[in-house]
Amino acid sequence: MKLLITGGAGFVGARLARTLLARGTLAGKKIEHVVLADQFAPPADLLADARVSARTGALLAQCAALAEEGFDGVFHLASAVSGECELDFELGLRSNLDSTRHLLDAFRLQLSKGGKVPTFVFSSSVAVFGPDAGVPMPPVVTDTTLPAPQTSYGTHKLMCEYLIADYTRKGYIDGRSARLMTVTVRPGRPNGAASSFFSGIIREPLAGVGSVCPVSEDVRHPVLSPGRTVEGLIATYEATRETLGRRLAFNLPSLNVSVGEMLAALARVAGPEVRARVTFQRDERIAGIVANWPTGSVAGTAARLGLKADDSFDDIIRQYIADCRATPGGEAALKGLAA
Repeated sequence: MKLLITGGAGFVGARLARTLLARGTLAGKKIEHVVLADQFAPPADLLADARVSARTGALLAQCAALAEEGFDGVFHLASAVSGECELDFELGLRSNLDSTRHLLDAFRLQLSKGGKVPTFVFSSSVAVFGPDAGVPMPPVVTDTTLPAPQTSYGTHKLMCEYLIADYTRKGYIDGRSARLMTVTVRPGRPNGAASSFFSGIIREPLAGVGSVCPVSEDVRHPVLSPGRTVEGLIATYEATRETLGRRLAFNLPSLNVSVGEMLAALARVAGPEVRARVTFQRDERIAGIVANWPTGSVAGTAARLGLKADDSFDDIIRQYIADCRATPGGEAALKGLAA
């Protein structure tokens, strides 16, 4: 089978690709070719695999050519992140809504020419939920909580969920949307996501660098480790329509945790001197965005797929440390961690 991963050079996309290539199969079929589409080239280890090829450039300009290649399955992860969408409205529309619609339309056109109906997994977000004057948001959202996004990013994700459901209804794709929780701990530098600090308050202290938390320590949020996120995306692809039921968008599992609990876990795993590198300075823009997100989530459909959240935030931190140690040069990210 031939797979497409948009956003394939990114952190989650690259991890998904490595996991799939190591498995060798998906939904009982041998993986013969994986195409990674992104604005940037994929990591060298992926390009070294003979089963991998890259398509580099803006996704919006690549949609028609990608669909012509013919794919058995698609993981659509490419997206402008929350903070970027709030600062640049046009960027968000172009990167999230326009690119998704053009990609879906390209597959629809290819189907009319005798092409395949691909299994299409969309990475949606817990940001589709939000408080509304007429629709109060519960403290813990479920698969059936009415979405009422209060950010452009969440709005784009919800609109794409509906598009994917409709294209599936029409038979153009076999679509399903997995609502990702905030993925932490992400390696590398901070990105433009409003949720970036959820990784930064762990990643930077472990690297021996100070980190400023822009919200109070009592802020609660649903999170999921990179490993569990990839596991959820694969299970979403492999799920039968009967298991999913009629609802095509659903929450991935989450560990519902406060900032204070995250930092307490950091102290337990890495020591109080590492925890002490985190200070607090409120950022009204970030705090305002985060205040419109759920404080917790439960995942009924995901549970039927056998998925579960991480056992503790301690385990999430340990996974990040293990990943760094297993990555060439990754020990540099742990130079603040005592031996």
